Amino acid sequence: MKKGVTLRVDGKLMRVLKSKYNKPGRGTAYMDTQLLDLETGNTVNRIFNAEEKLEDLYVEQEPCEYLYDDGQFLHFMNKQTYDQYEAPYALFGEDKPYLKENMELELRIYDGKPIDYVLPTTVSYTVAEAEVAVVGDSAGSVTKRVKTETGLSVQVPIFIKEGEQIQVDTRDGSYVGRG
Repeated sequence: MKKGVTLRVDGKLMRVLKSKYNKPGRGTAYMDTQLLDLETGNTVNRIFNAEEKLEDLYVEQEPCEYLYDDGQFLHFMNKQTYDQYEAPYALFGEDKPYLKENMELELRIYDGKPIDYVLPTTVSYTVAEAEVAVVGDSAGSVTKRVKTETGLSVQVPIFIKEGEQIQVDTRDGSYVGRG
């Protein structure tokens, strides 16, 4: 049981966020895990005994393109088969601002429904709002906060202006460079 594995636990689809194997001197081994309920978005801590049987699910990985947000669902299209999928907001959670139209990403599909995703490592965004740089404001940190066209807030160097393209690392939301 490792990070990223999708399981069915108590009839619910769960993804392993963290797992730690424990073998005490006495007693049976167990796995201490943190699971994400893929339907509700809640996290659950659970301990599994070594003898417990689990159902590992086969999840398809499909290259998809983000199409649009209709206010209720996020819409995606498989780039090879042209199949379209609707994903609830809860699936993306805090990563929703990283999505922009025509962006390519990988959706993980189970039973015809998206249950997980993999964003590209870096994505280019246009700066929609930026604070004006003040002359002589270089003591200490020389960064400022900007907002992209998707609403993503990023800490960038002070010389970045509105309308410029920036590269952002989707793993931690950090500024990578211009682009």
